[in-house]
Formats: sequence, structure tokens, C-alpha cells
Amino acid sequence: MAALDAVSIITTKRDGGELSDTQIDWVVDAFTKGEVADEQMSALAMAIVWRGMTRRETARWTAAMIASGSRMDFTDLPRPTVDKHSTGGVGDKITLPLAPLVAACGAAVPQLSGRGLGHTGGTLDKLESIPGWRADVPVARMREILTDPAIGAVVCAAGADLAPADKRLYALRDVTGTVESIPLIASSIMSKKIAEGTAALVLDVKVGAGAFMKSLADARELATAMVELGTDSGVRTVALLTSMDTPLGRTAGNALEVAESVEVLAGGGPADIVELTLALAREMVALAGLDVDPAEVLADGRAMDQWRAMIAAQGGDPDAPLPAAKHTETVRAQRAGVLTRLDAMGIGLAAWRLGAGRARQDDPVQFGAGVEMHAKPGDSVTAGQPLLTLHTDTPEAFAGALAAASAAFDIGAAEEKPATALILDRVAR
Repeated sequence: MAALDAVSIITTKRDGGELSDTQIDWVVDAFTKGEVADEQMSALAMAIVWRGMTRRETARWTAAMIASGSRMDFTDLPRPTVDKHSTGGVGDKITLPLAPLVAACGAAVPQLSGRGLGHTGGTLDKLESIPGWRADVPVARMREILTDPAIGAVVCAAGADLAPADKRLYALRDVTGTVESIPLIASSIMSKKIAEGTAALVLDVKVGAGAFMKSLADARELATAMVELGTDSGVRTVALLTSMDTPLGRTAGNALEVAESVEVLAGGGPADIVELTLALAREMVALAGLDVDPAEVLADGRAMDQWRAMIAAQGGDPDAPLPAAKHTETVRAQRAGVLTRLDAMGIGLAAWRLGAGRARQDDPVQFGAGVEMHAKPGDSVTAGQPLLTLHTDTPEAFAGALAAASAAFDIGAAEEKPATALILDRVAR
């Protein structure tokens, strides 16, 4: 039997070997207990980035992460459970209209979400811009909300005992350059989602300039790994690969994105937000075994009723005014033409510099900060027309944000209108 000590496990992976189930179980458990030092786990993570993991290793690593904490169980709920996870992007507010929409279709949606980091926004940050809304929901209260047919959806933070090994490891990966590993990304996401107790899961895997996965091939590899992990664990799992070259919708920020989400629930909103919300909703209701058209539920107002109930159930006031930034700055088109590019990374960086995001997990955010986009690729623009409005409480942030935003778009000739496919592929087993 291979030795159960950190150094031997590190060198095995460093030299390209496969870790045994026993080695994986031991090192994850010992790390969770503090018996394996942070620098040793960091070295192992770097070896995994360099050498990779087999499907068996990734599945066992995921199982060990789940076993490090508790696992929720919603099998006794009167409604089928289904969740959605996005790998993160700019302007990605889809969870906000999607969760109440799918709940209004008859499913229970136990959505554990996170906070933003760097250029990618966080669902909890967006919802916390609603006065009174709370991200921490005890499991007993989750069950009450999910059972109530008038609510049926919870969007909240994961408890401390849900895959605690992943929480510790992610903090190390973030500061040691070991985030970009498909086995580690897949196991990190899926350990929490499987432990969450949902029966079905739809993954939104972002591809492009503003995503962690820049190429379609890498995104497909990640999606396939996650679908396999979910399916092998008894969670019905499907993934959509969606474009993140251009920000979603017309806002990137916290309160700005909440307001846009409410527009969608009211029957309006940007076409790309509506398209992706409905595409994901159709996948979710199909996995839940429900025979209902989400487009009809969105159109007749039931999703809006569910949203209001969902926000109120977590202490929020759906009628309260949202925070607004104290200062704005407008970026205008220098010439007429067609907007041919609006770079998601550049807009995300601008929003982050304005205060909408954070550099470290414990940094505060400005709820009113962010970027409004008045044109999207393919739109005709005139000289002097507003393209972007920047929002912040700290006007000294405008210089850095303007530098990022001004480099994020191109204006070309009318014949250069770009083709923009939003949904690029689907992965299922």
C-alpha cells in the first residue's frame, strides 16, 4: 500500500502517478483536520495543475470533499428539487429571475450561491443590495421555504459544514496560482452542489473573454467532467456552454443587476437575459419531470409573484428603493458606426474598479457601483452617443475604470455587424 503521508502523496502526483482512493481520502481528511499543512496542500494542488487527474481520481477527490462535512437531504419534499450553477461571468444575473421562475413552474430550487471575486460578480452581493435581504438561512428554514408552494426557492450562502475541505482548499488555490485546473474546478463546484442535496442540476459553463474558460474546448472538457461527476453521484446533470465574450444584459454591478432582473420578471428586460433564463429554465423543468412551458409562466406574472415571496422570505423588501451610486461618468462614442466588440473582461474590470467587486473575499462592495451599457455588439451608434455610464460612490475610481472601459469596445463599419450566438453547446449523458 502507498504510504499515507503528505510528502509521498505530493511526490507521487508530481512525478505523474495516480493517487489511490486511500491516498485521496487520507490527504483530504488530514487537510481538513489541520494535520496536512497549507504549504503541503498547496504543493499538491500545483502538482495536480501540472499533472492532472484521471476521471477516477477526480470522482474520488470530489467524494472526499463531500465527506469532509455534512450532506443535505431534500428527498422528502413534496416537490422535485433542481438547481443551477454558473461558472461566473460579467453581468450574469440569471439566477435572480431563474430561481423564482422555476419555482413558479412547480420545482423546489435550493440554490447555494457565492460572492463575487475580481471581475466576476456574485449572486449574494447582488441580492444583498435589496434592503433587509439575508444570505444566511438555516437548513430548517430552507426546508420551510422550499415546501411552501408560494415561494419554493432559496438563494443563500452555503453553511460552514458543507464541503469544508473545499472552502479551505479554494482559499489556498486563490493565492497560489492553482485555480486553473479542470479537475480541481470540477470537484470544487460539484462537491458543494452534490452535498447541497438537489436531485437535478443544470450547469451554465461560460466560454470566452470574460470567463475562466477562454476556449470552447476547455469549457466542454470542464462541462463533461462536471456532468460525469453529478451523474455518477446520482444527480441528474446537464450543462449548457454559453458565450461570455460580451457581458450579459446591459448592466454589471449589484443593485443595477437586480433592477434589470426585475424588468425581466415584469415581462421586459434585455433579449439575451430572457433567452438564457428561458433556456436554463427549460432544462431545469425537464430534469424535474415537469410538463410546463417556462415562457408562459414568465409572461403571466407568476414568476414575479414568486420573486416577491422569495425576497420577503429572506427578510428583504421587494418594494424598497435600491441603492444608487453618488457619482456617474459617461463614456461616449467618438464616431458613428456599429459597435463590433464589447469585451466582457474589460467591463468586468471597470465594474470592479468602481467598487462593485472585491479583490479579497472579505472586502466590502458598493451596492450601487457598476456599469450600464447603452449599446451592445451589432447596434448602430452615432458620434457623441452615450455608450457606457459608470457608477460609483468613490469618484477617484473613475480614472482606472475609464481606462478599462474605454479599451473594451470597438466601433466599425455597418457591414462589420458581428454574429452573436449565446448558447454554444449542450453536454449531457
